[in-house]
Amino acid sequence: MSPVVSTVDKARAAGPCLTCVALLLLLLAAVVASFAYLDMGFGALLRGDAPALMAKFIAEFFPPDLSPAFVRKVAWGALQTLAVSSVGTLLAVVGGAVLAVPAAGRLGALPREVARFALNALRSVPELVWATLMVLAAGLGPFAGALALALHTTGVLGRLFAQALENAPPLPQQALLQAGSGAMAAFAYGTLPLVMPQWLAYALYRWEMNIRMAAVLGFVGAGGLGQLLYYHLSLFQQAQASTVVLAVLVLVLVVDACSSAVRRRLVPAYA
Repeated sequence: MSPVVSTVDKARAAGPCLTCVALLLLLLAAVVASFAYLDMGFGALLRGDAPALMAKFIAEFFPPDLSPAFVRKVAWGALQTLAVSSVGTLLAVVGGAVLAVPAAGRLGALPREVARFALNALRSVPELVWATLMVLAAGLGPFAGALALALHTTGVLGRLFAQALENAPPLPQQALLQAGSGAMAAFAYGTLPLVMPQWLAYALYRWEMNIRMAAVLGFVGAGGLGQLLYYHLSLFQQAQASTVVLAVLVLVLVVDACSSAVRRRLVPAYA
């Protein structure tokens, strides 16, 4: 009998894992307590005229406003959202790559801890909070949105890039160093080609996410489709808001398709 089978049989004979059962019960108790504490009142959605009011509210979004003038306005907002996400992601790729090297321990223990603290601080603050701070610092508009995305995404990509560096095989770089190569050249030719596919895949994925987030950041004055959506919803212009929502959906689908095509062509292992 193999050791694995013997271990499985012993585990079955011992009965259920008491720790697992206790954790599951604690989780269920926490869920029940959360519903009781928040007092969400889901039953109110089915009482009285609530279903009719919800149906009326949804019906007000149809048909969307497809007048040429408004479609041009929405198209300009979509282009602005795309630009904000692209600039924010590009800045984050540069910042994340710079911080990933010390965060992976390539420059020593102290730089590693400092870089990791900076990355944790950047990604611990949500994009909406960064956008609010950037609007106060730089004023309303797309620039504040791009900065907010860049700051948060730098923390995310920097950590992912650092993990890729930590998991990269050290032998190619060590061989180049032993052959007399400099440290920068050994890193550029021994380690960077190994992690670049992962880095590119992470960057493209975060760009897709930033498209969605750039549309949301407009609610705090960062421009783009989000600002249009907030404006028309605040005026109860649901037909116009429906057009903006459709534009967000189309933009996300197009970017997702383009990003997937790029990943399949350039990063086949992570497509």
